Amino acid sequence: MNNAPIGIFDSGMGGLTVMRALAERLPGEQFIYLGDTARLPYGTKSAETVRRYALQAAHALTARGVKLVVIACNTASVGLPYLKEALAPLPVIGVIEPGAEAALAVAPKGPIAVIATEGTVKGGAYVSAIHALSMAPVAQQACPLFVPMAEEGLIDGPIAEAVARRYLEPLMARLPKPQVLVLGCTHYPVLKDIIARVVGSEIALVDSAAITAAAVAKLLDQNGMAARGEPQAHHFLVTDAPDRFARVGEIFFGHPIDPGAVEQVDLQ
Repeated sequence: MNNAPIGIFDSGMGGLTVMRALAERLPGEQFIYLGDTARLPYGTKSAETVRRYALQAAHALTARGVKLVVIACNTASVGLPYLKEALAPLPVIGVIEPGAEAALAVAPKGPIAVIATEGTVKGGAYVSAIHALSMAPVAQQACPLFVPMAEEGLIDGPIAEAVARRYLEPLMARLPKPQVLVLGCTHYPVLKDIIARVVGSEIALVDSAAITAAAVAKLLDQNGMAARGEPQAHHFLVTDAPDRFARVGEIFFGHPIDPGAVEQVDLQ
């Protein structure tokens, strides 16, 4: 299993920010990425629907012989215990717990602010994860327009700034003022510049991608699962619009995506 690929899935392209961090941290590994682009976004769906979609995506990856699964979607990570049970003994890692740990490393006593999709906010996943480690105060804000903005490449300019101010200014006006802001959706890092401009340089931004990559590296090392030999080319699976995924995905991945490496699949 050492040379088997690592599977990553998200509702769309946002999880490519996690894959980017993983590829940089683990250059010897091969990755298979699945973006459920036909059913994007997950953040507005019910918990039951998201759990069903996530299980279908995970099974599509296990059918490709992956050695572990990374849930690169905060909304789907709410169902991490369910997926761990369903996929056992295959290791499964989500992004919420690493993000909570990173936020507390910056501000152990808070206050901590979290921006995320409606589903993640309603589920209270970050509040639960943070309060499992500390009773630091947590304020949440759903930012539903951020995902479609990111998927459209609308990551700067007056429209993006107006939307960011609409969501973030009331959050930053709360007292006591947050010391750290968790980007609780893997789509949000591509909006990091506009978010930082709105909240101000004194607020630390936490992106769970790098800390998730560290958690995966630790798991591989502890279980003797690291790849050996030369890595194979990465592969991408999507449920709709593979050409668009290859074109726009570069914004998230940070590198060109070969259209020939993108395969359309049906999860239903």
